[in-house]
Amino acid sequence: MQVDANEMSIVARDKGFSQAESIIQVSQKLQHDLHSLGHDWKFHFSNTLKIENEDGSCLTSEEETNEQILRHEKSAAGILCQLKNRRETQASHLPLAKDVVGIVATLGKVEDDDVSRIFSEYLGMETMLAIVCRTYEGVKALEMYDNEGCINKSSGLHGLGASIGRSLDGRFLVICLESMRPYAGKFLADDPQRRLNILKPRLPNGECPAGFLGFAVNMINVDCENLFCLTPSGYGLRETLFYNLFSRLQVYKTRVDMIQALPCISDGALSLDGGIIRSNGVFSTGSREDVDVRFPKASERSRQPEHYIETEMQIKEMRWKKDKIVDDLKREQGLLNGAKFDFDRKKNEFLKFLTESSSYASQCQVQTAQDQFMSR
Repeated sequence: MQVDANEMSIVARDKGFSQAESIIQVSQKLQHDLHSLGHDWKFHFSNTLKIENEDGSCLTSEEETNEQILRHEKSAAGILCQLKNRRETQASHLPLAKDVVGIVATLGKVEDDDVSRIFSEYLGMETMLAIVCRTYEGVKALEMYDNEGCINKSSGLHGLGASIGRSLDGRFLVICLESMRPYAGKFLADDPQRRLNILKPRLPNGECPAGFLGFAVNMINVDCENLFCLTPSGYGLRETLFYNLFSRLQVYKTRVDMIQALPCISDGALSLDGGIIRSNGVFSTGSREDVDVRFPKASERSRQPEHYIETEMQIKEMRWKKDKIVDDLKREQGLLNGAKFDFDRKKNEFLKFLTESSSYASQCQVQTAQDQFMSR
């Protein structure tokens, strides 16, 4: 059958259009995927807010906080930062390095300088420089003692400090997440930062106080890897560390707003212009004190997209569940090995008993036979 040339041309043209359309669709999809990957990559590796250093150089907000900690060179936090900055150190092979989460000042970010300044003043230098461990095993690894209860200066953080020429002076604060009573309430729905669902304060007339900005515990931005499944029981930093540090501490814009809200303040309050109420009836007055170790500031570029955070949290949860299963298997294997050892020991004792009993029975039988023979 003969096909018209015009029809063949139309078919070829339509086929060409279809192929071109398919190529365009694939190209658009690849471009979209590439854009998404690039967007995630940017959030994972992009620089955060830059801060000009005293010498005119630029540091990220996180680097500035580390510089502030390093100025306290003989503190536990300063020594820990120095050890992390030295690649040749053996610290990464020690139990304390595996269990240490970080230093309080490095474990959260805030929105601006005013929040950073008042939060650091409220917590104080000792707490800002506190070392945070997941478990009590990590706490014990930081400092060890001899038989007389004296500090062993050649082990733990003391020994590592001495190895880099930095002696650890005085006391230092260590916070154990495992030992903390976590927040027992719910979280805000669909919030990638897993902020705590705490009811806003209400005045006697039912209205929220003027100038109320939020709860301090929810104004800390926590890195994704520390949001979920950080402790053996599956809790993150917000509901353990920061909830224990701030509880339901309220934050107001001004002192005037804070004082007017006194009827509904139960766990203390702060104002961005320097007001501090530590608890009911306890006011912190006088000139404000600047703590030279502060939380770094978050920037728009450093915030991760919601789907990225959700994926990270799912991965974190799966790893936590895997670790829990591995721990359970190790524990069960230990119990099995113990039971097997006890079984083998009892079996050997039983076989020895049977052997000795058999020998004794044979001797008795021989003796009985001899006695019978002699009695005849």
